[in-house]
Amino acid sequence: MDPIFLQIGNFTIAWYGVLITLGIVAGVWVGTRMARERGLNVDLFNDLILWMIVWGLVGARLVFVATSWHQFENTPFPRVLLDIINLRQGGISIHGGLIGGILVMLYYSRRKGMDFYRYADLCVPGVAFGIIGGRIGNIMNGTDTVGRVTGWPIGFRWPDSARAFHDGMCIKNANPDMDLSQYCQLIGDKLVMTAPVHFTQMYGVIIGIILSVAAFFWLRSRIPGWVFWQFWLWYSILRAGWEETFRLNPLSPKAYLNQGLDAPGIGLFTDTHIISIPLIIVSIWMLIRLRRRGAPAQTAPAEVTV
Repeated sequence: MDPIFLQIGNFTIAWYGVLITLGIVAGVWVGTRMARERGLNVDLFNDLILWMIVWGLVGARLVFVATSWHQFENTPFPRVLLDIINLRQGGISIHGGLIGGILVMLYYSRRKGMDFYRYADLCVPGVAFGIIGGRIGNIMNGTDTVGRVTGWPIGFRWPDSARAFHDGMCIKNANPDMDLSQYCQLIGDKLVMTAPVHFTQMYGVIIGIILSVAAFFWLRSRIPGWVFWQFWLWYSILRAGWEETFRLNPLSPKAYLNQGLDAPGIGLFTDTHIISIPLIIVSIWMLIRLRRRGAPAQTAPAEVTV
């Protein structure tokens, strides 16, 4: 488990970026095929995807920085600005990326007369593929989206060779609820975090696979927006109900925490838990509205110029 995919001198390419890119490429291929089958403007769709990627990265980074400001607050100015824009210094937020992409689609809908839902539905497979690639990249990075220490049989003991994980976890954390250095032991000449943890990165991979498979069933519906809101509903449920519950994230508020070698490794509530509640409610409400409205009459969509 090595975060570096390719290194030439001081220039490095991380697995994380490579795998997310592969997921996006696969999603664009699927979306383009479906746009052509549904008689939509393929050129518009490809142009839309390009700007969604650009502004999705901006949104993903800004939300990550805003929610992880403790990683940047002690860095002096102007160095902190360089760290903020350096995607290899920290990480990105999936929710931020989705917000950035949605804002681009709203812009296209307003300025170019694009049917928001018809195009948004076709983006869902790409998002699901990107989740899979991103979480596999998190596994390669080691220190990303780590799980809580657990005594359950499902606990995963990271191999001693995963140095990125052990080097990151054996640094004392100022937040005692997130400090795994207490479980580190000197094995040979290197510190190793020996406690089993929830393999939350793999939970995320499985969630991405579930959403990828489900998206192809959702896409059978001809109700515009059905796929879009199904994705938000089930991503929010699976992310908050499964992955986030066992993930080593700060609790705000600290309602329940039970982690350790003789505990299940559960924490409530993180920011993602809180954000997911209104997302689930809105998604259910929108799906009910869409079902009542039903599919529109099968007419050829208006051509939209770029």
